[in-house]
Amino acid sequence: MLDVVAKNLKEIITIDELKEVLKKENKKAYIGFEPSGLVHLGWLMCGEKVKDLVNAGFDVTILLADWHAWINDKLNGDMEAIKTCGEYIKDSFNAMGVKNVKYIYASDMVRDEKYWHLVLKIAKQSSLARVRRAMDIMGRQAEEAEKDVSKFIYPLMQVADIFYLNVDAALGGIDQRHAHMLARDIAEKMKIKKPVALHTPIISSLKASGRMDVKMSKSKPESAIFVHDDYEMIEKKLKKAYCPEGIAENPVMEIAHYIIFPYFGEIEILSGKLKFYSYENLEEAFIRKEVHPLDLKISIASYLNKILEPIRNYFEKNPKNLEMLKSYMNK
Repeated sequence: MLDVVAKNLKEIITIDELKEVLKKENKKAYIGFEPSGLVHLGWLMCGEKVKDLVNAGFDVTILLADWHAWINDKLNGDMEAIKTCGEYIKDSFNAMGVKNVKYIYASDMVRDEKYWHLVLKIAKQSSLARVRRAMDIMGRQAEEAEKDVSKFIYPLMQVADIFYLNVDAALGGIDQRHAHMLARDIAEKMKIKKPVALHTPIISSLKASGRMDVKMSKSKPESAIFVHDDYEMIEKKLKKAYCPEGIAENPVMEIAHYIIFPYFGEIEILSGKLKFYSYENLEEAFIRKEVHPLDLKISIASYLNKILEPIRNYFEKNPKNLEMLKSYMNK
């Protein structure tokens, strides 16, 4: 089962600890999401990894972090909109075929005084400087917390989530690394179970323009492909995406690497005139300028359409939460 859990991850902290966790009969994992907007391609990697964890025998909890979204000023701090987004996230994972998981809202956990006891215990083990370093999980600069002290509570709550749910493994994008490392450090101080950290890659913004640390954003539609985009929209966005000839560090190649190859194991370009069975071979050909960016984009659009078609079909049959969320976002 180690191969199942480890495949397509960017980082595991630590592999030896994961091996020990896999020996347990009852093992738990979690991943948390702020209900804050539309679901984009990056979530596909998380969805597939959740399936892997379920197949490896984990009890997986998906935390719908509504209080966290509220603290982070998402959806204008409208808790009704945030809750609608949480239900839409459930729809999205159902559409991806994610099954046999438990969903829980942060608002359910915060009703328990034990949760806040944990938050305070964590705070007593944390320095302000250490919490500041973990604040990039919010997509915020630490300076913003100077005007809104609630922002400092966010990282403490994310660590409390892990301890409260008593998980053996915490799953998230590589951008969650600081928070997971904070949890591991504090667990050691408190002499409790350290969570194994499982980190997926992130897909850069389509508008990255050379800065590959800028991820797809729900709040910037032109930067992301959403899971219910139709083929015309997918192709339109990809054609405008940053993808300079001969330079492999770009979001289109990332989509090939982290989405297309794991799903299909190959990529055909120019109606099969070019065929690649590994990302490494595609990358070499792209760097040698044997693959033109436009041809790559057209091929990627076709493959993405195949992946996203069943998700679109799901939302055509179950549009309620998506349409309600869009109405909140358009206010």
